[in-house]
Amino acid sequence: MDHRFVGIPELTDVPRVAVVVDVMRAFTVAAWAFSRGVERIVLASTESEALALKEGRPGWLALKDGAPAAGFDAVNSPGLLRSRDFTGRTLVQKTTAGTVGALAVANAPLVLCASFVVAGPTARFLRAKDAGPVTFVVTGEGGRADEDLACAEYIGQCMAGGDVEAAPYLHRARASRAAAELAGGLRSGYHPDDVDLCLEIDRFPFAMVARREESLTVLRPVVVNGTAS
Repeated sequence: MDHRFVGIPELTDVPRVAVVVDVMRAFTVAAWAFSRGVERIVLASTESEALALKEGRPGWLALKDGAPAAGFDAVNSPGLLRSRDFTGRTLVQKTTAGTVGALAVANAPLVLCASFVVAGPTARFLRAKDAGPVTFVVTGEGGRADEDLACAEYIGQCMAGGDVEAAPYLHRARASRAAAELAGGLRSGYHPDDVDLCLEIDRFPFAMVARREESLTVLRPVVVNGTAS
C-alpha cells in the first residue's frame, strides 16, 4: 500500500486519511491520560489558548511540554502522568510537535494520533475502515525524527496484515536523538522511565481519533476489536 510519510512543513493539502505520530512524547502521554480516566483531550494551538480553554470551563485540566508552569496541571511525561487519576476529566494538551501536527490536518475526513503504545490498535482500526493509503505525519524534527518515522512505518506494515516484528522499529526509536535527549535528562518535565514507557508496544487496546467538535479539535479513544479500554 502506497502510504505517504511527511513532516509538518510538507503538508500542502488536506489528506483523506492522516495518522499523526509523536512517540516522544505527546501521543504516548495522550494514551496514558486516557488510561488514567480522561474522557477527551482538546488539542490547543498555543499555551495561552490552552489556559483560556481551561479557565473558561470548570473541571478542565491543562498540560504542556517542558517544566511545570502556573495554570498547567500536568507536564508532557508518561512517567509523571501514570499515577494520576483523571477520571471523567477533559484535558487540554499543547505540545511542541504532536498537537501542531494534529491541528495541521484537523480538517481531514479521518485523523488518528498514534505512538507505539497504540500502534497495533491504530493499524487494526484503519484496516477495518479499509482506509487505503495513509498520510503519516512525522511530527518530530521537521519530519526526520526516526522514532516517529519508525512507528509510522510499523503501523503501515501492520495495516497490510500478518505478523510484523516490532523489535527493529523499537530499536530504531531507542537509538533516536529524542530517546538520547530524554535518557540524558536534556528535556524538562522528564521522568527516568519515559523512554521505556514510550517504547511499550501496544500497551493500550484503543486507537485515538481526532474530530472537530464545534470549534475544537478533540481526541478520543476508540476501542478496537471489542476490547475494553
